[in-house]
Amino acid sequence: MPRMTPSEAMVETLAANGVTDIFGIMGSAFMDAMDIFAPAGIRLIPTVHEQGAGHMADGYARVSGRHGVCIAQNGPGITNFVTAIAAAYWAHSPVVCITPETGSMTQGLGGFQEAQQLPFFETITKYQGHVANPARMAEFTARCFDRAMLENGPTQLNIPRDFFYGDINVEIPQPIRIERGAGGEQSLQQAAALLAEARNPVIISGGGVVMADAVEECKALAEFLGAPVVNSYLHNDSFPASHPLWCGPLGYQGSKAGMKLLSRADVVLALGTRLGPFGTLPQHGLDYWPKQAKIIQVDCDAKMLGLVKKISVGVCGDAKAAAVSILERLQNLNVSCLENKGARAGEIAAEKAAWEAELDQWIHEKDDYSLDMIAEQAEEQGSYLHPRQVLRELEKAMPEDVMVSTDIGNINSVANSYLRFEKPRSFFAAMSFGNCGYALPTIIGAKTAAPHRPAISYAGDGAWGMSMMEIMTCVREHIPVTSIVFHNRQWGAEKKNQVDFYNRRFVAGDLENPSFADIARAMGAEGVTVDKLEDVGPALKAAIARQMEEGKTTVIEIMCTRELGDPFRRDALSKPVRHLDKYKDYC
Repeated sequence: MPRMTPSEAMVETLAANGVTDIFGIMGSAFMDAMDIFAPAGIRLIPTVHEQGAGHMADGYARVSGRHGVCIAQNGPGITNFVTAIAAAYWAHSPVVCITPETGSMTQGLGGFQEAQQLPFFETITKYQGHVANPARMAEFTARCFDRAMLENGPTQLNIPRDFFYGDINVEIPQPIRIERGAGGEQSLQQAAALLAEARNPVIISGGGVVMADAVEECKALAEFLGAPVVNSYLHNDSFPASHPLWCGPLGYQGSKAGMKLLSRADVVLALGTRLGPFGTLPQHGLDYWPKQAKIIQVDCDAKMLGLVKKISVGVCGDAKAAAVSILERLQNLNVSCLENKGARAGEIAAEKAAWEAELDQWIHEKDDYSLDMIAEQAEEQGSYLHPRQVLRELEKAMPEDVMVSTDIGNINSVANSYLRFEKPRSFFAAMSFGNCGYALPTIIGAKTAAPHRPAISYAGDGAWGMSMMEIMTCVREHIPVTSIVFHNRQWGAEKKNQVDFYNRRFVAGDLENPSFADIARAMGAEGVTVDKLEDVGPALKAAIARQMEEGKTTVIEIMCTRELGDPFRRDALSKPVRHLDKYKDYC
């Protein structure tokens, strides 16, 4: 076996797994390995904050379908990864988080930058590899990369900092990729039989369809059945929006057309989705989950089958292979829904047209608080735009082949009604972890993986404040993106709860901010402020032109009213009860 140092063994294993980009901040703990990144063809992209590096690795993985990698200094550098790795866990992203730690001979003595780094990530990774001996460096590095792909999620490679040094004899493992099958013979046959009996089948296309590159197979199955297809929550890129059978996303601020059609289903094929609880909550006053329908769930993780929703058939298999197998079986059966295919096509078209007309007319929010805010801001100096109008104009101006990331927050989440895509690996949200500061660094990672595609991030002013410094990463590292900031001067999502449950008693909800366009210019990017509706689309198109033709990053600051969409968690809050006299006025 070749003789090398553990640093060489790690770097050679990274190269064997096709790693060309790593996000992070340099540190002495891994400097011996970092020194040879360049000759191995690996670029270390220095970020402003380690959380940003973790999100960039997430975005990189979600676009490319291969590993995203992040690395940092032991102790505080590693603890800054925690939020980003948790987000990657719920996005099912194959991120490898490399965590150098305190030297093996001083662990437990309370030395400089010491922390127990494995417990931090125990519940938010699919696998943790701890290099217990320098001779096993390549083994554990390879296993972390293999497990991240096998289990669709982040892994941790933990390395005592003194284990980068020495001499070892080692063979570099080659990547192991396990082919996933369609599922069990019996479950696939049962799924086909249920669909053959259905009169009104509906397909939910989930993140597994994207990860399995199964959009075409999902389309073929939907077209054969004439079944409407709804996107699972925050997977708006799992079916092309221009397709006649596309009916929009479920979940918060999703498509009424999709929800109404799903509510009438007698059989639901949930393809590549865990049917997460937040993504299937009632919305727009519609409790749309079909209580009497038979549910077929396809997921490559058997633990997800039937976990959230009661199912009739569970198929543990790859979304692509399962869709192919089910279609083949259906073609040999008498399929009832083929008889009413034309009528259902008319129903689908009518529901979609009604929803689009409603969106066109839904200029602003109509609850009492929002109307009060609209009236108040009409009297203020300056011009403020209705968020829904802004989102519609942005939708119209989106370039072909666009990638969009969204942060958590009120306006960003209302955007679920307006974000439509033609191809997979185009939409990146914080998923059910829902952390602020997600969108900008994630789209930077996505742009790094796909520099030929236009990249746009959405953030409110609150979330923007948590990651805006990564604009410096864009400028310094020549990774151009377009970042849209909805400047409405508040923490909108939480403030809405104070409106609905706490009698408009606002605590820590208002934000008075400087001009974000000015801040962008100070960081070396272009900065544009928009306060007229007719300027929204042209501003986005001009920014994309600068991104794609000149390699420039632009921050578009859009001045929005303080109106608020529906709350996220009406299901999780209740009116306050106060027993002590001094709090009696706080009910």
